[in-house]
Amino acid sequence: MTYLAAEESTHNPIVPLWQELVLGTIAFGIICFVLMKFVFPRMEETFRARVDAIEGGIKRAEQAQAEANELLERYRAQLSEARTEAARIRDEARADAEGIRQDLLSKAREESDRIIAAGRDQLAAQREAIVRDLRSEVGTLAVDLAGRIVGESLADEARSRGTVDRFISELDTAGGRR
Repeated sequence: MTYLAAEESTHNPIVPLWQELVLGTIAFGIICFVLMKFVFPRMEETFRARVDAIEGGIKRAEQAQAEANELLERYRAQLSEARTEAARIRDEARADAEGIRQDLLSKAREESDRIIAAGRDQLAAQREAIVRDLRSEVGTLAVDLAGRIVGESLADEARSRGTVDRFISELDTAGGRR
């Protein structure tokens, strides 16, 4: 016993016992086996799934970004076309409005000219009617006045009318000479 005690007491603390080495190696082997058989494959699957999810997410994000850029370009093109179309419509509307304005002005001028011509014709007709009435009235007054001066009735209507017309014609030609 002293020998065992002496052997144990002479044991170097830096160098482990061979039994501990064997037991530690077996335990390490079992732990490595369990880790490699069950844990590492699960971890590898998890990592692979994570990588796939991240890479897939990146790819999906890139695709979504590309689609968004494509849509943006289409919308910009459509907006540009819409602006061009709006400008064309606006220009056509201005041209139409100018045409309508010119058409209305010409119609208004034509209507004004027609009204003025109708007014002139009406004035000329009224003037002629007034001149006729005045000739008749002046003739009647002249015959009455001459009858009073002469003292006899100038009843012969046709003769008196001819005399009056001749007198008025002479007045017209005399007034035209001045």
